[in-house]
Formats: sequence, C-alpha cells, structure tokens
Amino acid sequence: MNQTRNFLLFALLAVAYFLFMAWEKDYLTPPPAPAASSSVANAASAPGVPNAQPGSAPVAPTISNAAGANAPSSLVTVTTDVLRLTIDTRGGSLVQAQLLDYPVAPRTHKDPNPAPVTLFDNTNTHYFVAQNGLVSSSDPVAADQPNHLAAFVAAQSSYTLAPGQNELDVPLTWQDAKGLTVTKTYRFTRGSYVIALDQKIANGGSTAWQGNAYTQLLRTEPPHAGNWLKNISNPESRSFQGAAWYTGEKFEKLPFKDFSESKDTLNGDFKNGWAAMLRLYFFAAWIPPAGETLHYATDTVNPGSAHPRYLIRAIGPTLSVAPGQSVDAKARLYVGPNVQGKLDAIAPGLDLTIDYGMFKAIAVPMHGILSFFHSLVKNWGLAIILLVLAIKAATWKLTAMQYRSSAKMRKLAPRVQALKERYGDDKVKLQQAQMELYKKEKVNPMAGCFPVLITLPVFYGLFYVLEYSLELRHAPFLWMPDLSAPDPYYILPIIYALVMLGTQWLNPATVGMDPTQAKMMKVMPLLFTVMFAFFPAGLCLYYAVNGLVGLGQQWWITHHVDREEAATKA
Repeated sequence: MNQTRNFLLFALLAVAYFLFMAWEKDYLTPPPAPAASSSVANAASAPGVPNAQPGSAPVAPTISNAAGANAPSSLVTVTTDVLRLTIDTRGGSLVQAQLLDYPVAPRTHKDPNPAPVTLFDNTNTHYFVAQNGLVSSSDPVAADQPNHLAAFVAAQSSYTLAPGQNELDVPLTWQDAKGLTVTKTYRFTRGSYVIALDQKIANGGSTAWQGNAYTQLLRTEPPHAGNWLKNISNPESRSFQGAAWYTGEKFEKLPFKDFSESKDTLNGDFKNGWAAMLRLYFFAAWIPPAGETLHYATDTVNPGSAHPRYLIRAIGPTLSVAPGQSVDAKARLYVGPNVQGKLDAIAPGLDLTIDYGMFKAIAVPMHGILSFFHSLVKNWGLAIILLVLAIKAATWKLTAMQYRSSAKMRKLAPRVQALKERYGDDKVKLQQAQMELYKKEKVNPMAGCFPVLITLPVFYGLFYVLEYSLELRHAPFLWMPDLSAPDPYYILPIIYALVMLGTQWLNPATVGMDPTQAKMMKVMPLLFTVMFAFFPAGLCLYYAVNGLVGLGQQWWITHHVDREEAATKA
C-alpha cells in the first residue's frame, strides 16, 4: 500500500463515519411511540409524580396523585455570579437556568454581549426542568401532598447574590391542614454551579408521616437541525443527547430514541450514584448524599404527543417523621458546564459525563497534552500547533521511512510502467515482477501503512477533543472565532487541499494503480476540501499544519534521495 492509497482509505473512512452519523439522526430516530396503556398515559393530569411504598422505594416509576396539577403558580428569579434561574412555586421546580459565563455565540465587535446559554427551559420545544418533592406512603390517597405539583409559597419574588455575599438561601414553604410543614430551601454558593437542596419535613400533626423524597429531570428531545447536511455541520446534532447515570461503579447512557426499549431503560437500586441529562458541553445532574442507596428509573411522559418528555428519577429511602419531630431530605443539583478534571471533586464519576466515546483512551491523554501546551502559550490554536510538532517529533523516524520509500517508488515509476506494458493483463506475473523489483531496489511499498495506523486514531481522538471539550468552545485563533466550529472562510480546508496537491506531486501517484484509482486520487484534494469544510476549525488547523510539516519533511527527504542517487552515479 503506498501513500496515495492511504489518503484514499483515510478519506473514505472519515466521510463514511460522519455521513452515517448524520443519516442515523435523520432516518433511524424512531417517531414518538403510541400512547401506552400503563399508568404513564395519565401523565397529562399529573406529569411524573411517583407513588411511594412504605419501607422501600417504588419498584417502578408510576403516575398517580392528580391533585396539585392545577395548583397556583408564580415565578421566583434567582441571580448569582454564574447562574440566573427561575423557580416555579408550583412544586419548587427549576424551570429556567442560564449560565452567565457561557454565551451562545462568540463575543464579537458587532455583538459584544451575546445571550447566555439556557440549560433549563420550560418551553414546549426545548423543555428541560429539574423537579423534586415528597410522596406519602402513610396517606397515599391524600389530595394534598408536597410533591412537585404542590403549591409552595415564596417569601419574595426575586433573590440576588450581593457583592461580598458567599451564600444565598431561597426558601419555599408548603403546609397542609393536618399540620405537616415542608420547607424546601435551595442554597446557592458564589462561583459554584452546585445547588444544595434541603427538604425539611416538620410534623405538627398528631399522626406519624411516612414517605419518600425524590428528585428527577424531565426533558424533551431537542429539535433536529433539519437535514443531513445541517447535521454534519452542527456539533450539537452529532453529540449525545439523553439520560446518563452512575451506579457507583459504572457509567451508562440512554439516548432519547431508546427510552421506549424496555431492555435499555433504567430500573434499579444502587449506592453512591447520580442521575443526569446530557447535552453538548453542558449537563444537569441530581446527586444524593454520599452513602445513600436510591432507586433509579427512566420513563417517558406523554408518549405519542408532539413533544414527549423523557424522565430520569431517583427515589430515596423511606422517611418516617413522628408527631412533633422533623427530618431533612438532602440532595445536590449540578447545573453547569462540562469542565474536565473538576467534576469528580463534586461527585465520583461525574467526569465521565464528558463522553469521548470509543476513542476516550486517545482523547483523554490528548486533551491533557493540549492543556499542558495551553498552559505554556495561553492560546488553544498555538497549543494545537505544538501538539502537531510533538507528534511529528515522536514519529519522525517512522514517517522518514515512509517518505524515503515514496521517493524511491517515484524513481521506480518508469520501470513499473514498463513492467505493466510487458505483462499486460497478467496480474499475477505483474505482481511477482513488481515484488522482485522492489526487493532488488530495497523498497518497501508497505512502509506507508504504518503511519496511517497512528494517523487515523489520532484523527478521531482529536476530533472528539476539539468538538466535545468545553475549553475549546469559542476559543479564537487568527481569523477563526471558534476552534470548535468550522472555519468560517474555508481557508484551512483550502490550505490542506494545496498540501495534498503538493504531496501528490512528490508521490508516485500512479505506481501500481489502475486508471480508476488514479482518477480518484486526482479528486482527493477536492474531496478533502469539502469534507474539512464541515469539521471543527481546530481539527483543520491540526491537519493543515501537520500536512505542511509533513510536506516539508517529504521534500527534504526526496531531495536527499535525489542527491544520494546523483552521488552514486557520479
């Protein structure tokens, strides 16, 4: 296999991979399932309220307790230094969340203050909320329960973390006619995306209260980009969208399209886990207290509707509150960015939400090397260039063998052509004659294969790093405002196409090739230009610089081989 065939293999694999991802989004995502006959079908009246069972967590998340669905509602706004949230007093659910340090688009002179990213959203097409509550097992048919549909009362309509203030508490209160009082307090901390939740249950009645605390995330699948071409150029449509959870030992995911598959859904108990909903760069996760065993489950609310909602829930152990006593049910909610290397300090396994897929073994150390270079030069574009030089230095001897073989193959091109004319259609004899010629001239036509074994994993690993690493989002370099998005002026794809033309000129492009292969190689620069036009600019920068360095190395080796041959003849 020579260098030109390596280019062909590389291109076909890359194009096939990304076209399949886009095609899968458009054609393999199933339509909403028809409405089920189970209790989930009643979700319109009481969306997502679990039943409690005394002594244990529910075996499966079922829908009950329609009371409270029409409870009065008002909105409470909370603003910290990093978050702006909206809490609905009906249930105390978080229905809006904006990440103030993360704009939806790069800052420019025309738009120096773009809108912040919205993670929680209560609109139908982008619905994503965090809910929590309590369900009673001592009085399961009670019309009034402190679940996420109950009418809570807030002391004020807005809260702001003041300058110099480190923590901000937002209390919501609910009380029934029997004397049971629930105070739901959210605690916000300066500089943190972790929200502490405390549900204090005070029993002022005459009978014991027993039930379970639960937390859940409810989300609809985001709208598709429209067609496969937009999906290719839209990183959000290529990334994982769905639920994820950690069992204390293992990280698992469930895309929205598989929520209807019973074999894939979640329904089990585990300790030191958490439940999350993921999207590109950002996520939300409910994290229980360390050491607690909870029941986790996934479900679909309003299946068959235009916008079905997908739920992941955690139900805590049974709580018992005697008359005159109080009990606290605690949890934490993370609402923020996927910052690699910092999430495990919040909860074990939380770093796994940065999902590099099957290339994680390559992507994680590559991200570490990039981060190291960035710490030196303070620019992600320069860090990528340093990564190119580091990989080139590590593989210099290997690529030198490849380029030396290619240079010698180029010298042999006339003799190979003569062999093809001599043997005509007798491919067996032609191949034998070529192998004897290569052996005599000490040329290894397979020398170009070894660098590809390194190039392809690096390509895919770096693709995931550049596209899924938050640090590279909106990172500018030269004319490019965002290294995780395509080059807006297509300069890097064109540079890479020119590099390929130079490489083809230095390579024996037609040695051992049939006419069809030779024609395909002629269109390779155009194919790569089109393909790289949809890739992250950081990836194009890597390959453009890598190609330029490789072209210079190949030219030098080819020139050196020519000088050696001239010296031998002299």
